[in-house]
Amino acid sequence: MEPDAAPPAINVKSLDKRFGPIHAVRGLSFSVARGEVLGFLGPNGAGKSTTMKMITGFLEPSAGTVEVCGADVLTDPIRAKQKIGYLPEGAPCYGEMTVLRFLEFIADIRGLEGDVRKQRIEQAIDTINLGSVVHQSIETLSKGFKRRVGVAQAILHDPEVLIMDEPTDGLDPNQKHEVRELIKAMAADKAIVISTHIMEEVDAVCTRAIIIASGQILFDGTPRELLEQSPSGRMDDVFRQITTRFYEQTGMQGTS
Repeated sequence: MEPDAAPPAINVKSLDKRFGPIHAVRGLSFSVARGEVLGFLGPNGAGKSTTMKMITGFLEPSAGTVEVCGADVLTDPIRAKQKIGYLPEGAPCYGEMTVLRFLEFIADIRGLEGDVRKQRIEQAIDTINLGSVVHQSIETLSKGFKRRVGVAQAILHDPEVLIMDEPTDGLDPNQKHEVRELIKAMAADKAIVISTHIMEEVDAVCTRAIIIASGQILFDGTPRELLEQSPSGRMDDVFRQITTRFYEQTGMQGTS
């Protein structure tokens, strides 16, 4: 008798979100296992950021459930959030803090203490290559370095689940390569979800892709399966083909 398969690290069921008359997310269901890097794709206004905010507990769904490592985000939020590293859109930080002080602040919030706290801060600084700016205030940093600080705080506590909204936004080509390599290196024992508008990123780091539009799933499969739907063999072309056809058939447009 074969052992039961491990439960998914992220389990989303019938997730729905309304903002008054705006129906931003419409009954999404999917799961993400440890070892998967899910590229969460869609046009502007498709509901990507709204969905990620509900997975991480920053927004309450209108209906549906989210479990992270077996903990319900609504009914057991602290246990769920302990398992999550989150890089939100824009990566908001406290601009007056230095990079080091900000990471120390995040470590305190995460309950890290003693040698573990020191090691995790040093490892995050080294991993994200922040050593040259560690004593600068965040408000003086370039957009790219601010984004890197956001990535560092997301991985600081070595979470089992990583949710990253546009992780390479604002980074130069070398920095993008570093972050992509980091994501691939962490993928073995984590469940990672990244939203991106950079289609080459899907092919470079993702093991799976979901395309949504108007809060609905249009495609769920591997990057190879997605490319197989493209007559030109280009990821950008098949993305446009799938989303444009949906909008033409339904008359819907993005809302969030």
